[in-house]
Amino acid sequence: MESTQRVALVTGGAKGIGRGIVLHLAAAGWKVAFCDTDQTAGEQLVNTSEREICFLPGDVASEHDVARLIADTMSWAGRLDAVINNAAIADPHTGPVEELSLEQWQRRLDVNLTGPFLVAKHAVPHLRKSQGVIVNMASTRALQSEPDTEAYAATKGGIVALTHALAMSLAPDIRVNCISPGWIDTRAWQGGSDKVEALSQADHHQHPAGRVGTPEDIAALVAYLISPEASFITGQNFVADGGMVRKMIYEE
Repeated sequence: MESTQRVALVTGGAKGIGRGIVLHLAAAGWKVAFCDTDQTAGEQLVNTSEREICFLPGDVASEHDVARLIADTMSWAGRLDAVINNAAIADPHTGPVEELSLEQWQRRLDVNLTGPFLVAKHAVPHLRKSQGVIVNMASTRALQSEPDTEAYAATKGGIVALTHALAMSLAPDIRVNCISPGWIDTRAWQGGSDKVEALSQADHHQHPAGRVGTPEDIAALVAYLISPEASFITGQNFVADGGMVRKMIYEE
């Protein structure tokens, strides 16, 4: 990719999948700004990277913070070509629905769904100038569920719908797609100990692809979707889960 001068903003970029995206895009030559509420992890990533990356602390659920993040990105880089809305409260389990507090429900909506809307809202004027791209991070939980995950599932289903709505509203200037990851092993990317217990063979072998996913799997798909090679793709949800949503599972 000839991406030396292009600039990406990654939300929730200090750990997990977001960290993988930051490192992948920076290695490909992008200038990458990233935000996170975990200031320690964000600063650690900048201090250990030799790439051109910039950490901007902030909460995507705050419109004040989001406006500042976009302004600071423009001040740092002078342009904006891609936004990856990755920030989210990742724990899907909130207990039985009759015990789910409105506060828990609302906080997940604020971060997981309202956050991407706010980032898009404030980034769109700059993305129009660059004919840029938005990639939202949904989840296979937008398509299938375990018990006691109502708040998370609702936000990720909302991301899929927000994606195709934005794609139509912003066409043809800005392309908008989303990715629905399945089981991605982010334990070594959470800013803690490098010693991570290996997953079992059963964990890997239950996937038609033969293994659990990695942050690099998602980062590579992001890189493709924001590249010129994907210029005919917009409004789509890409499931990256090793084939699990296509696997018919019944208890024997």
